[in-house]
Amino acid sequence: MSQSTKLLEPYKLGALTLSNRLVMAPLTRNRAPAPNFAPGPLAVEYYGQRASAGLLITEASQVSQQGQGYQDTPGIYSKEQVEGWRKVTDRVHERGGRIFIQLWHVGRISHVALQPNGGAPVAPSAIRAKTKTFVNGTFADVSEPRALELSEIPGIIDDFKRATANAIAAGFDGVEIHGANGYLLDQFAKDGTNKHRTGIRISPVTPANDVSDSNPQPLFDYIVDHLNALKLTYIHVIEGATGGPRDNAPFDYASLRKRFKQAYIANNGYDFALAEKVLEAGAADLIAFGKPFISNPDLVERLKAGAPLNEWDKATFYGGGAKGYTDYPTLKATEAAE
Repeated sequence: MSQSTKLLEPYKLGALTLSNRLVMAPLTRNRAPAPNFAPGPLAVEYYGQRASAGLLITEASQVSQQGQGYQDTPGIYSKEQVEGWRKVTDRVHERGGRIFIQLWHVGRISHVALQPNGGAPVAPSAIRAKTKTFVNGTFADVSEPRALELSEIPGIIDDFKRATANAIAAGFDGVEIHGANGYLLDQFAKDGTNKHRTGIRISPVTPANDVSDSNPQPLFDYIVDHLNALKLTYIHVIEGATGGPRDNAPFDYASLRKRFKQAYIANNGYDFALAEKVLEAGAADLIAFGKPFISNPDLVERLKAGAPLNEWDKATFYGGGAKGYTDYPTLKATEAAE
């Protein structure tokens, strides 16, 4: 039985027209190995398979080697990386999709094994996070960071500028700045720690990567007021703790929605029913799904058909090859095999 829902309606995102309101959330998959940290043929297939989403947001991609925090995450600072991403955007566009790249600098959430010349990761203050990273094929405690010098900050800003220029060269429709989950920009905002289409991801109350703030509501009301003044294309809000639960701390997301005049993308623990309810109430414009897109490359088609979803395999989320990456069956493939 086909479904006609608000999720399937087109949406005007700035100058772009999206075919529906489903967004594929950025999902770290660790399949861009050293030494180039460039997306390869599997990434082309992976994103191409999911091009029916209204908008794809890539896995977080480091703006410099210093910005890398996990093994085998892709970058957007070298010629080889730009060339690899160009093949991805070409495939997505061939299939009628739209794709933004998420840019990150992980700050203190890193390990000396990933840093230039084995140096310490950088952070606003030399406070080590009580969390782990994935390096040398295993989870390991993050390394002790050093505090950034004020004189170094313009260089990091330049890294983001260069990454944005590279994203344009690679054919992306826009960029999303990763300002969530306790990475560098989030570290600067919280006390416990352009003309191209640009959005930003924020996570007001997530405890991810040992980040916290004693009073997040006024902090994020203030941040969103200023983001609104910048006329960004969207804010992408992780509601609750990253990965759940959604109600880990009190927070008024409607306040952010009211303050920001462009598109509001809601994320975290949404199923189709909750997504439809939120869209109908006007509490969000777009809904981002994460794990359902990992295991259902044709998530949009399954929604249209009212079909069941594939279960995801957590063991293949991070690293590896095609298994758990490009081999999840589509509805058509499953029906053909029956």
